[in-house]
Amino acid sequence: MKKDGKADATIQTAISRLKHLAKLCNINEPEQIKTILATLKWKNNTKHNVAQICNNYIKYIGKTWTQPKYAKEHELPFIPTETEIDTLISASGKKTSALLQTLKETGARIGEIEKLKWTHIDQERKTIYITAEKGSNSRILPTSTKLIAMLNNLDKTNERIFQTNRHALRTTFESLRNRTATKLNNPRLKNIHFHTFRHWKGTMEYHKTKDIIHVKTVLGHKNIESTMTYINIEQALFLEQSDEWTCKATTNTNEATQLIESGFEYVTTTPDALMLFRKRK
Repeated sequence: MKKDGKADATIQTAISRLKHLAKLCNINEPEQIKTILATLKWKNNTKHNVAQICNNYIKYIGKTWTQPKYAKEHELPFIPTETEIDTLISASGKKTSALLQTLKETGARIGEIEKLKWTHIDQERKTIYITAEKGSNSRILPTSTKLIAMLNNLDKTNERIFQTNRHALRTTFESLRNRTATKLNNPRLKNIHFHTFRHWKGTMEYHKTKDIIHVKTVLGHKNIESTMTYINIEQALFLEQSDEWTCKATTNTNEATQLIESGFEYVTTTPDALMLFRKRK
């Protein structure tokens, strides 16, 4: 897989899957693998991916088999509310909260976040350079003053910002997530994974801009088809959005700024210099 240019994260996932199967059967015997895959209560998408991993392994050990076919199912990802995301960030320690805030603002993959170095943060311009993985495009993304402050609060003893392995990051996060879900009696929180932040970012960016090319650039997709799913998600989530509006008017620039920061959108300016704003109820 390394020779084929596969990302380290992809290779580690394959190794993890094979180790799991090795506890259930002899992975050097193709028919045993097929029997186990048939009985496991995994989704077809997971079985399809694992069968492909096993296919590569069986070729590697010099054997042949007829790879089982599992039809991939197209499922829309779970999209939490921003409040649910912010709840997890607030409940985390300073390192995990900085990690989650970075995922929220950039929509980057966890593998891309792992590669983040201190030199990738431009504090003056408030941007983050994302080094792509999985055949995506690298990109420079704007970030908030809040995130810059959270990152600056971390120890700078290593070249990389989040100097730890992915398994440790995920274990820490999932433990926190599950405790918080139980404490708040909100089982939806248990559906949030690192990649969920990426889906949330893509959905929200399309909702704000209705510009699918913009979303493609933010997420670093090379293929527009990978981005198109966020149109469907956004339409489903905001289909029943209220058509009732709260309207505000002002001639004061500071007041206008405050309205925008509180979620109002600018509509127009009247001939007598009155600026009109609105926000859905």
